[in-house]
Amino acid sequence: MSRKTRRRIGYITFRSDAEAERALDVLTQDGNSRSAAIRQAVLEAALRKKRPAAMRRAVLRIGNDLLQPPQSPQGRVLRGEVGSLHPE
Repeated sequence: MSRKTRRRIGYITFRSDAEAERALDVLTQDGNSRSAAIRQAVLEAALRKKRPAAMRRAVLRIGNDLLQPPQSPQGRVLRGEVGSLHPE
């Protein structure tokens, strides 16, 4: 493993409050450890942060597809799909 790809694995300490403890109680009801529940919550939070950017990229791709000339293969396919949504 190269130096650039090596990741540091360590411990994180945080101060919980009553609200966080109640949330941890919910997250550990299925038998998961507090550590596993916190790890999963952090991973899910990261995915939620990434999702809007991925959606923006998808919308931009769709917008670019809409700008394709009607005679291009992409334009014909897209217009066929859109046309099937709004039959005349």
